Amino acid sequence: MSLEGKTILVAGAAGFVPSHLSEYYLSLGAKVIGLDNFITGSPGNIEKLKENNNFKFFECNIYESIPELTEKIDYVFSLASPASPIDFSEIPLEIMRVNSEGTLKLLNLSLEKGARFLEASTSEVYGDPKEHPQKESYLGHVNPIGPRSCYDESKRFAEALTMSFHRKFALDTRIVRIFNTYGPGMRPNDGRVIPNFINQALKGEDLTVYGDGSQTRSFCYVSDLVQAIHLVMFGDDPTPFNCGNPGEVTILECAQQIIKVLNSSSKISFRDLPEDDPKKRRPDLTKLKNMSGYAPKVPFAEGIIKTAEFFKNL
Repeated sequence: MSLEGKTILVAGAAGFVPSHLSEYYLSLGAKVIGLDNFITGSPGNIEKLKENNNFKFFECNIYESIPELTEKIDYVFSLASPASPIDFSEIPLEIMRVNSEGTLKLLNLSLEKGARFLEASTSEVYGDPKEHPQKESYLGHVNPIGPRSCYDESKRFAEALTMSFHRKFALDTRIVRIFNTYGPGMRPNDGRVIPNFINQALKGEDLTVYGDGSQTRSFCYVSDLVQAIHLVMFGDDPTPFNCGNPGEVTILECAQQIIKVLNSSSKISFRDLPEDDPKKRRPDLTKLKNMSGYAPKVPFAEGIIKTAEFFKNL
């Protein structure tokens, strides 16, 4: 599809997923306005974007203020929140503010501009789930005062705020719940399992597995996630959609595969499992598939090689 003549605002544009999303929409001919305060986003992620005349960037804290935008804006993507475990202890208040005050400002901007709004929520709203795989109808099992709560609960609030605007003002809204995603553009010290394992494997260090490694995740390559988000934004359902890859592996299997794919000499070491770390995580994608025919395309090994090449070149 062509989006020439359309303007898209991406909050968090220098972040991992948002930078890929911005690049995708530029490739479709849209004008993209990026916002970021670089608290976790990387200037390197928008270097290529800035070469495109259709990309405009503003450095700002969206929970404090959004620049005066005179353009007509057609679509707003709310992706500004830090999302890594290391951030939960280092910048918890910033996370809570961007997902509350920041989301509110983006919703009001969407209302003012008559734009369609998409909230990028997370699989973390399911907490340590008692339902497996997780359907969108599952209400979650979340610790509201635990070490991950600044992210879990503020994203649950952002979803509630989005639906409140939809119901009260008839704002055209969408919600995606993003499951574990990886690919080029991630921070090397991200704190999430894939960058940890890849960088340890590239250095020949032990891959650190927490617990006994039996906990599971479902890893989605970033280009597949961008396609899923796009399908939801341009669908017609305001209720949440899981976005990710249904292929489930244990953390131990993930470590073993990365060592094999990268032909690394690394071994595996085990540490204590962090508090509230989910034991299982796998999206039920039935709703998204029925709506759009979505299916992820990038095999795990291929995605790991592409991500490792990115880290090698940093």
